[in-house]
Amino acid sequence: MYKLIAMDLDGTLLNSYGEVTEKNKKAIKKAIEKNIEVVLASGRMPEAILPIAKEVSATNYLISGNGAEIYDINKNEIIYNNYLSKKKVLEIIDICEKNSMFYNIYTNNFALTKSLNYNILFYHNENKNKPEDKRIKINIVDNMYNYIKNYQGDDILKITICDSDELIFKSIMNKLKTLRDIDVLEVAHMSRKIIKHGTEEIEIAYYYTEITNKNVNKWSALEKLIEKLNIKKEEVLAIGDNINDKEMVENAGMGIVTGNASPDMKKISNKVVATNDESGVAQAIEEFAF
Repeated sequence: MYKLIAMDLDGTLLNSYGEVTEKNKKAIKKAIEKNIEVVLASGRMPEAILPIAKEVSATNYLISGNGAEIYDINKNEIIYNNYLSKKKVLEIIDICEKNSMFYNIYTNNFALTKSLNYNILFYHNENKNKPEDKRIKINIVDNMYNYIKNYQGDDILKITICDSDELIFKSIMNKLKTLRDIDVLEVAHMSRKIIKHGTEEIEIAYYYTEITNKNVNKWSALEKLIEKLNIKKEEVLAIGDNINDKEMVENAGMGIVTGNASPDMKKISNKVVATNDESGVAQAIEEFAF
């Protein structure tokens, strides 16, 4: 029996509309009742994960920024972090500005952007349907370089860079790979999200990468957590869909991906379950967790 289930959010626990299905909620509740630790592990910042953690009652720990941080929910305390340095962030901003790339920066408490587009547009739309205390805080900044230069915090989790043109995106990826002491996520396929606008459904599709400090990934954070909880890696079940879930799916005792996962992720997983729109997380828990 597994003692800990780690699961990604976007594309895994959440469906295409950013919602948790009732089937997934029931399966998670059953796992928690059987004293299995459920940990949400996401690229999102803590403030954007907490409402979902509370919705599914996974309220002990969460992993944010693709593994840049472990947060103890009950103690309201960061128990591990591996943040980007301000110097490195300024270097990346400079490259993005010179190449007219859309980018946004995530801290513990808010997302910074110059405009509402791509992933930020999706989160902005999500906010419309949420009470104020559950919204993702989005700060629109005219001069990002100056803002970060004067920023007093040291909690920069990651930078996301997006573009709808594959050739332009590949060009910026090549530039980013020349930088030292960072990890650049290799995402081979387009991200596709759906926005509801009245009765109309609008698809947002874009190529993206996520930049974190060196050696940041969800498994490196999970290793820290399971050591603290005295859990063996063989007792961990991990569920994901995208390349930022790769290490945890590869290293967990059981690594599962949803049916909408990228082909590369399907190759390294132990099992492929239903898609995120078909409650694949519930299937994974019911078939393997117990």
